[in-house]
Amino acid sequence: MIAWLINKSLNLVPRRFLQRVAHLVVPVVGLFYRGRGRICPICHNRYRRFMPYGYGSVRHDALCPSCLSLERHRALWLYLTEHTRIFEEHPTLLHIAPEISLMRHFKRAYATCRERYITADLESPLAELHFDVEQIPLDAESVDVIICNHLLEHVADDRRAMRELYRILRSGGWAVVMVPQDESRATTYEDDTITDPKERAVRFGQYDHRRIYGRDYAERLAAEGFEVEQIDYRERLTAEECQRYGLSGDKIYVAHRPANKN
Repeated sequence: MIAWLINKSLNLVPRRFLQRVAHLVVPVVGLFYRGRGRICPICHNRYRRFMPYGYGSVRHDALCPSCLSLERHRALWLYLTEHTRIFEEHPTLLHIAPEISLMRHFKRAYATCRERYITADLESPLAELHFDVEQIPLDAESVDVIICNHLLEHVADDRRAMRELYRILRSGGWAVVMVPQDESRATTYEDDTITDPKERAVRFGQYDHRRIYGRDYAERLAAEGFEVEQIDYRERLTAEECQRYGLSGDKIYVAHRPANKN
């Protein structure tokens, strides 16, 4: 029943409204999931399992009832805390389409230098700035780090958006740009003639998606100038740890802007 309700809410309730109320409603339902089998590495709360989630097919053991993190957020958090110095050095960080589970912690971490943490989205009420990622109103080489996850599959011209991300990154900067990916596909599937939300849901897996990325995703980033790392964070953990943290097969893509050579 809970899986059905979540699925219907995601597909029928306006996203802006969900973004405002989810953090109030979901933790109440999450009381029924309390236990010891799972632990969220972001909020450190424990549950017997995570909640179901999904626009199309529902993924079980996916959503943290406390901070609303999903599998990809928990993997990214582990990567950021264990393999970067973002929380010690506080580089200028642009967080596009900010996930509430991550944004809460970034705001705490940047409490003494708030001007270095910038949130942005096309329309989300959670964000400070509002713009189209295909035309970012920021100066060239103005940020050190970008987090922009599960957004490029929504935009009309993803290559233009990639070029904009590259443009605003400083030399030597890096961006985490994760996308939903079907690794059984050699190349990305997209068809701009498909505009009906129901047909998009059938073809692309979600009513507001425009493409399904294949194994060529890293090549698409590289074509716009990035040096790309592809990380499966599960390979750095034991099977028991992956289960405890509720991780899936989401790849972390870290796109580096090469440092200028004098």
